[in-house]
Amino acid sequence: MKVLIVDDEKHVRHAIRMLVHWEAYGVTEVVEAESGDQAIEVITALSPPVVLTDMRMPGKDGVALMEWIQANSPSTRVVVVSGYDDFELVRQAIRRGGMDYILKPVDPVEINEAVSKATQAWRTAEQDRNRQAMQAIEVNRMRPHYADKLLTELISGTSLSITPLREELRLPPAIQVCNAAVMSTTQLDADILDKYKTRRALLGFSLINICNEFLGTSQTGVAFRHLERTDEIILLYWGEPARWPALLQDIHAGIRTALRCYMHIGVGSFETFPAGAATAYQEARQALWKRDMLQNTDWMHESSPARQTVRLPQLSEMEEELRLSALSCNASRVSMAVGSWMQAVAVLPSVTAEQLAGWNQELDWMLARWLNDRPGDTEGEELTDESSTIPALPVDSRGLLSPPLWKKQIENRLLAAGQALTPSHNPNNPTIRDIARYLDAHYDEDISLQDIASRFYLSREYISRKFKQEYGVNLSDYLCQIRMGKAKLLLLNDKLRLHHIAGMVGYQDEKYFGKVFKKLEGVTPGEFRRRHSANPQPSSHITHDLPTHH
Repeated sequence: MKVLIVDDEKHVRHAIRMLVHWEAYGVTEVVEAESGDQAIEVITALSPPVVLTDMRMPGKDGVALMEWIQANSPSTRVVVVSGYDDFELVRQAIRRGGMDYILKPVDPVEINEAVSKATQAWRTAEQDRNRQAMQAIEVNRMRPHYADKLLTELISGTSLSITPLREELRLPPAIQVCNAAVMSTTQLDADILDKYKTRRALLGFSLINICNEFLGTSQTGVAFRHLERTDEIILLYWGEPARWPALLQDIHAGIRTALRCYMHIGVGSFETFPAGAATAYQEARQALWKRDMLQNTDWMHESSPARQTVRLPQLSEMEEELRLSALSCNASRVSMAVGSWMQAVAVLPSVTAEQLAGWNQELDWMLARWLNDRPGDTEGEELTDESSTIPALPVDSRGLLSPPLWKKQIENRLLAAGQALTPSHNPNNPTIRDIARYLDAHYDEDISLQDIASRFYLSREYISRKFKQEYGVNLSDYLCQIRMGKAKLLLLNDKLRLHHIAGMVGYQDEKYFGKVFKKLEGVTPGEFRRRHSANPQPSSHITHDLPTHH
């Protein structure tokens, strides 16, 4: 910390230097100025937190200097050291923010008390400024999450109140009809997903930005992330129906240009606003997931007549063959078993995205059953799988089914399961650390163990066991600690409502958030806010200690 002494008499500056116990107050550098004008130059260059100044000086005197400090460096703490016992000067000093008024000749006790008080006041104010800056950063980062929550509730049909939406998004006053379009990052090709493998949120953010560039320019809609289906980007449109196809064409071309990927988009029908928003969304989502993955059709998909029903093969029908191949841990044996499945699918006249996702889900259940049935295993799964997140689909650059890629994905899953069923693994696993970093970056999302397993090509059981070995806590506890640390920071802002904070840290249910918070912290979120609002603490004192990344 720096301190500036301002006095036109050199012997006074020297006396103050000698009398103050600088090190005791954390002062590392003392600088001097002999006039108010020179002091302004020093303050501009060095920003000393504390200034000790005389009142009567040639040129710009102490009053003028304090006026300048008040206007240009308001965080600076000022102590007046003057030879004039003048009530008017004292009054001027107090009005301009002076913390103390000490008379010459300087008393050692008084000057040390004044410096101690000034340095401590600056540190307290600096801590508060840092805390407020961190709150501002966190709130600005979380603000879009609140809008996503309101829009998700609208298109899910759980809330038709548009007053909060009007306030948040400044919607036009009279919206008559609306439509929805849906795109899913899980239907993108492997190249783009590999590019964003550990930055999936950035991919979604980029897609939303591209869409909003077109929607915002025309002020006819908004793009947002579906909070319950984190793979989905939703476009809600309330403009002229005739302009909607051309606008979607522009958005599709914009995505192609910016991200070099081919995005399939499901489109609903126009419905009344706001009651019909949920219907439009459901139609758009169904159109996207009912599309034929074998036909080289256009990128835009609307509701189509139901196809002729054919009997679909089930993975469970060849479960024993797949299980034995996995237990063999032999790549050739696994490849042969998966090849039999691929032959059963190859004779189908069509394969929809929904069917493909269903087979992947069936494989997940099968692998989970093998791992849960393992003798001697007592550890259960730590995260619920209620999230509707869908693992990435095996598609080519045009969004069509790629049988070779799908075959490779299933083979990798089976080999991972076989390894998890064997006892010998290296506990020092870099992939587990990647998972921890992913949780650190995505704590505000609905994260399931299934989602983590799909992203990192490992079985859920293997991740569960290895994560605890690596970090000493369950994966769910690690995630919860991150969320509570962020929540405690946000609770210091009295303007944020509790249900907003819950959504910002990944909880859609405010009551459940409160229950978890009280279980971990011993008090409710409201009680925590009341305790800290009157006596705010630096953020380092209110965040939960997390396991260190190795």
